[in-house]
Amino acid sequence: MDSILVTGGGVLNGEIPIAGAKNACLTLMPATLLSDEPLTLTNAPRLADIATMTALLRSLGAEVSSLQGGQVLALSSHDVNNLKADYDIVRKMRASILVLGPLLARQGHAVVSLPGGCAIGARPVDLHLKGLEALGAVLELKDGYVHADAPGGLKGATFEFPFVSVGATENILMAATLARGTTVLKNAAREPEIVDLAECLIKMGAQIEGHGTSTITIQGVQSLKGATHPVVTDRIELGTYMLAPAITGGTVELLGGRIDLVAAFCEKLDESGVSVEETQRGLKVSRKNGRLSAVNISTEPFPGFPTDLQAQMMALLCTADGVSVLEENIFENRFMHAPELIRMGANIDVHGGTARVTGVERLRGAPVMATDLRASVSLILAGLAAEGETVVSRVYHLDRGYERVEEKLGACGARIERIKGA
Repeated sequence: MDSILVTGGGVLNGEIPIAGAKNACLTLMPATLLSDEPLTLTNAPRLADIATMTALLRSLGAEVSSLQGGQVLALSSHDVNNLKADYDIVRKMRASILVLGPLLARQGHAVVSLPGGCAIGARPVDLHLKGLEALGAVLELKDGYVHADAPGGLKGATFEFPFVSVGATENILMAATLARGTTVLKNAAREPEIVDLAECLIKMGAQIEGHGTSTITIQGVQSLKGATHPVVTDRIELGTYMLAPAITGGTVELLGGRIDLVAAFCEKLDESGVSVEETQRGLKVSRKNGRLSAVNISTEPFPGFPTDLQAQMMALLCTADGVSVLEENIFENRFMHAPELIRMGANIDVHGGTARVTGVERLRGAPVMATDLRASVSLILAGLAAEGETVVSRVYHLDRGYERVEEKLGACGARIERIKGA
């Protein structure tokens, strides 16, 4: 099993290209199931999760070709011949549930295993199921699988999410494009990935209004056509690499970065003493001067502070001046990186969904273990700022969401290398 060796203490200078968004691409890929015409995605990230979704779609009979080194995905579902998404594939990644809505909408039947993914809480799929039931689906949970039927086709309806859910919004949005009549989704997620999906579906012929707001209206159509669509910039990769010069010192330009994707995050960086400037090519990030200041963080659905940047921000605040309080409101059990940071000399006190971080002068390198995707990269960031060597094990989590981490950070002067496992 591979690990990452980081030798800390150096500043970073240079530029890092930001890939297309993992979470957007994983939503766009199942959209191919809505049409028998080709869907081409450009600016695709080259990640383990993309390979998993590729395997899942192929198992259903879709064709998926990886072009231009993986940055272009050519998909076609003209000959879908299997309507069962097996546990062996679905268990690897939570986003696999996103084939349910498209399959059901176009084929009238689907059998999809309950999903897996990072161990950061229960993350139930009940809202996906309730939304599809509102559109007329008949569902049965049996032997770990969702058996879904819509023999007469789905029908438009008004559905209000009891709480904001990105995945459920995506699933029901896709299904509603082929439902008869009008669907209104209230308290819908507003994330950039939702907007990106809607824009792609509109290119395919869907009639959608209100994406990017909490009320999305979809007028169902009989069929969708093919399209070509660029995957939106990955705001989580962007935010992660913005923290690298913040935690080490130096100046790094993030190519393709946009402030509108990470506005709430940028506000907290500014408050802590990090400068973020827009450039013609993206965003330039550096420390303003001296030691950073403690700030309080509360994770919220977009446009609030993203839960997927909470672990990385905690790594930054471990050496800030003062006491920071981080409140996690999206997922339970998402402070599993805290004990590993403590091994590196951090002063962190966790109670339920709140972590109190008292900044120390410097972290110390140590052997640590990644517990989930975002935790893995937070430990690498901490290692960049620590004295000595940090070895991060179980980095298969990292490969699910970040492409070529060693190459991107190494190009800016980081001393980082991958150690191949047996």
